[in-house]
Amino acid sequence: MEDHIRTMMPLLNEKQKRLFLGSIAKEYGHGGVKKVCEISGVSAHTVIKGKKELTDGADMLDGRVRKSGGGRKKLEAELPGLLEWIESIVSDETYGNPENPLVWTTKSLRNIQEALLSKYEVYVSFKSIGTKLKKLGYNLQSNRKMLQLGESHPDRNAQFEYINQTAKEFMGENQPVISVDTKKRELLGNYENNGREYRQEKNPRPVYDHDFPVDEMVKVAPYGIYVMNDNTAFVNLGCSKDTSEFAVESISRWWNTVGRRTFPSAHKLMITCDCGGSNGYRTRLWKTQLQKFANQARLEILVVHLPPGTSKWNKVEHRLFCFISKNWAGKPLIDIETVVNLISNTTTNKGLKVICQSDDNEYKSGIKVSDEEFEAINISKIPPRGIWNYLISPAK
Repeated sequence: MEDHIRTMMPLLNEKQKRLFLGSIAKEYGHGGVKKVCEISGVSAHTVIKGKKELTDGADMLDGRVRKSGGGRKKLEAELPGLLEWIESIVSDETYGNPENPLVWTTKSLRNIQEALLSKYEVYVSFKSIGTKLKKLGYNLQSNRKMLQLGESHPDRNAQFEYINQTAKEFMGENQPVISVDTKKRELLGNYENNGREYRQEKNPRPVYDHDFPVDEMVKVAPYGIYVMNDNTAFVNLGCSKDTSEFAVESISRWWNTVGRRTFPSAHKLMITCDCGGSNGYRTRLWKTQLQKFANQARLEILVVHLPPGTSKWNKVEHRLFCFISKNWAGKPLIDIETVVNLISNTTTNKGLKVICQSDDNEYKSGIKVSDEEFEAINISKIPPRGIWNYLISPAK
């Protein structure tokens, strides 16, 4: 009988064990409960309960393991003040706008666990604390460059309102709205890439111990075009200089590869971009190249620049570039093909789709645009902030 009990116990659920041990105890007769408890290691309460259920015959065939309401109570039921206690502990370390629905904390889960024990004399597992923090709206976040040094531009809010309203109008007419920028230049080769990836234990990926030239250091510049209409993106991977010529060539490649098929009735295009860099509002070559693209695509191109110091609000940054960085985290960017594949396979749970192509063209820096060339641009400034908002139309 002892062997029989030890063989059957691992095969049964909680209810089956109760009934099985109760039936064995009944067979033993007087002292059966004690005998069964010694063999199985189960409490006398459980065995007695099993015997009673066999005798009563109630709920034996209802399919439930426990009675309704059985099992451990939720932590909030046992500790009604738990959520308030946790929030009081992390509140001194909480950052962010209180009107924002998402808040975050810098205290670790184990530190909160210790604080609960010392301050309120309750023990809660750190995993349960993590669950409660999520319920309270907290999550782990890294630093973000959001604070502007110095005073913001007086027209900053008005420019954002103009961008948002104009983008809605374009998309309402099924005209393309794109956000563009160049991602940080990346080093090609078997060099360390920030982040971690899953690998077999004690088998890290070996990379060079220094970022110095082995043969010749090559950097690539991913120029991103994020399409706000349909949550798609196009990345032109340049191996040369990040110039205005490269920026407009990237937009042209997107249009010829994807844009003209996606928006067959488009007669205008809205481009949102930063104030500086290869697509800066002061850059003559940027506007000259846009004129060539407008002529070739027969599109009216509305360019709107984000106010100075607000580049992190550019849609391409947090709708595309951040996900590319996550996708290739911890993976060395060995060669062009590797980078193209990693970018092309970047997706999100909201359905982002990315196309990436390499660009082998050589782009020269320092190209000068003469006054005659610049004056030939068919450009109309849009008041009252015409320096940031302008329309380039195809040449007549």
